Amino acid sequence: MAMSEVEMTKKQQALVAAGKKQKPFASTFKELYLGPIIAFILFLSLWQMIPSVLGLPHYILPKPTDVWEATVSDWSLLQEAIRITIFESVIGFFLSAVIGIGVSVLLASSKILERSIYPYAIILQTIPVVAVAPIVVIWFGAGFNSIVVISFLIGFFPVISNTLMGLNSVDKSMDELFTLYNASKWQRMWKLRIPAAMPYMMAGLKISCTLSIVGAIVGEYVAGIGGGNGGLGYAITVAAIQVKTSFLFSCGIAAAILGISFYLLVSLFSKMMLGSWHESAMKSDK
Repeated sequence: MAMSEVEMTKKQQALVAAGKKQKPFASTFKELYLGPIIAFILFLSLWQMIPSVLGLPHYILPKPTDVWEATVSDWSLLQEAIRITIFESVIGFFLSAVIGIGVSVLLASSKILERSIYPYAIILQTIPVVAVAPIVVIWFGAGFNSIVVISFLIGFFPVISNTLMGLNSVDKSMDELFTLYNASKWQRMWKLRIPAAMPYMMAGLKISCTLSIVGAIVGEYVAGIGGGNGGLGYAITVAAIQVKTSFLFSCGIAAAILGISFYLLVSLFSKMMLGSWHESAMKSDK
């Protein structure tokens, strides 16, 4: 009798678990997507109405339909600008990630190095990019090289800051265990500190990936196009001069979509790296 009650309890628990796993799509859609979709529709409706009610001309506040028409009519220009900005920002982000993580490992391996160099990284971050950009242009020339360097400079600090924090936040008991087994400094770094810093590292990369796009667009404002076709920053500058406000909105929305897409890609990479073992990624799956 007791055995059958245990089996019944197990079956009930299995049914409950299966019910949680097999959540209806309608319920999931209502919980996660319905609210944002309604808010978006209301926002577009208000945006469409306000210029008509207030009598605002399209060059002051274009309607969503005006923005759509500008996007379709100038799609070839917008598509080329997006492609160039993607290329510049990806290279800037890659440099930020590689150099930032490398410098963080170097600083974490020596307290003297960390105390000597890290304050200058903070100082570099506090200087406005617009103030540094002309110097970058003088050193690297107008065009692609300067744009990539500016994108790198903006995205560099979040990587080094978060990674260094993670490398210095190792569990004390694990650190003592490595000491007990007489692990060398570099064994401790590669087998303990870097794995422990992975969540912090991924957080830094998520911040850096969006900032690299901002850096590329700012770089295009300051460094120009170097004799070739320009990216979104150049397209925004030309549209502002020509008072093509609808196309300005198109470029801004394209930059936002680009940033969101880049963030989602890095988040997917983070989930792949952390999903099988780290608590933060495993909780998001539930």
